[in-house]
Amino acid sequence: IMGKKGFDFNIRIQLGAGAYVCGEESALLESCEGKRGEPRNRPPFPIEKGYLDMPTVINNVESLNAIPKIIFKGYEWYREIGTKESTGTKLISISGDVLYPGVFEVEWGISIREMIEMAGAIDPKAVVVGGPSGNIIAENQFSRKIAYEDLSTGGAIIVLNKSRNILNVIKNFTEFFIEESCGSCAPCRYLTVILKNKLEKILDGHGTETDLDELEHWAKQMKKANRCGLGQSAANPILSGLDNFKQEFESVIQKGKTFETVFNLDDAITKGAKAVHRFPSA
Repeated sequence: IMGKKGFDFNIRIQLGAGAYVCGEESALLESCEGKRGEPRNRPPFPIEKGYLDMPTVINNVESLNAIPKIIFKGYEWYREIGTKESTGTKLISISGDVLYPGVFEVEWGISIREMIEMAGAIDPKAVVVGGPSGNIIAENQFSRKIAYEDLSTGGAIIVLNKSRNILNVIKNFTEFFIEESCGSCAPCRYLTVILKNKLEKILDGHGTETDLDELEHWAKQMKKANRCGLGQSAANPILSGLDNFKQEFESVIQKGKTFETVFNLDDAITKGAKAVHRFPSA
């Protein structure tokens, strides 16, 4: 490497099982060791005790990709690109309601509007910045910039047009996290299901203002009570949805009620009777 004899190393590509939680660095280490992918307790941190209990440096491939540019063109050149706090370029994967989905390399600091126009957004209503664990922003925020000082993201961008139901999108993301949770933390294991059930109640027309308050309260507990990034960010779509699309929630709830049960005793008795083939005589 760089003409220095003996300064070399091997690169091996290790295939994992594809679990979303293995994007968390310590869960990735567990997967590389052939174990079930779930986050480790920290400390110790990977730099102290990582792969096979040895000190381990973990970098995103995109970070490594930036190194040759900096080496050959210099750090001053690299710092001229982007913003003061977010230098260089960023790989963005844009999908959803666009004419030209794909992966784009852009400068940090590009606005949401510039970015989605580049991809040919079709009648945009909302943009999901950061994938399922990111934030859902409304049209009045499209001037915001992709940068650590504003909207930070791993690179996943989903454009939603005006035909999309935001509540259905949020419910879909919540179901995704139920599936992808490693189940180690009780709040992530249980609260995701509770949040999904609450969303279904609201979508079915049985929701009340109390349900919206509880939805927000439980979603905030997710950020406090889980130990890894997946659990802490799993409720982000709910919280950002309530912040930016509150009117869509309010349009389907029952006004003036504080409680609405979804349990029907007669239906439950009928289903139970059919299951055991015993029907009440009166």
